[in-house]
Amino acid sequence: MKELTVKSPVFENIRPIPKKYSCDGENINPPLTIEGIPKETVSLALVMDDPDAPGGTFDHWVVWNISPSTTKIAEHSIPGTQGLNGMRKPGYSGPCPPSGTHRYFFKVYALNAQLTLGAKSTKRELERAMQGHMIAKGELIGLYKR
Repeated sequence: MKELTVKSPVFENIRPIPKKYSCDGENINPPLTIEGIPKETVSLALVMDDPDAPGGTFDHWVVWNISPSTTKIAEHSIPGTQGLNGMRKPGYSGPCPPSGTHRYFFKVYALNAQLTLGAKSTKRELERAMQGHMIAKGELIGLYKR
């Protein structure tokens, strides 16, 4: 599988996410850049989750059918169809760990298809729909402590 490069102009890999993008700030998504998108990409998908959450992995943002020409996702934007986050609401939910420093994985997938998922789909449903369609992936990890 090919590799995508996922970066942010506001934090580096395995470095702190600014407060602005958390529940303690404006609770908006940070800007992201994506490099290395294969020419045969039909759509992109994005998942942001926290594997360090006390009750198991918490989903913060689930998005699919992002245009394959998207190389930048602006802060506070809706780049595609948003599914339900861990609070069962559509859209972005910023870092908000109850204690300690948590890791937040921004995972981007290049797909060879558009996905036919309902707007109330979850990360699990997105992952099932992506099976057999992933041609590249990449991730950026941010840290946050309250």
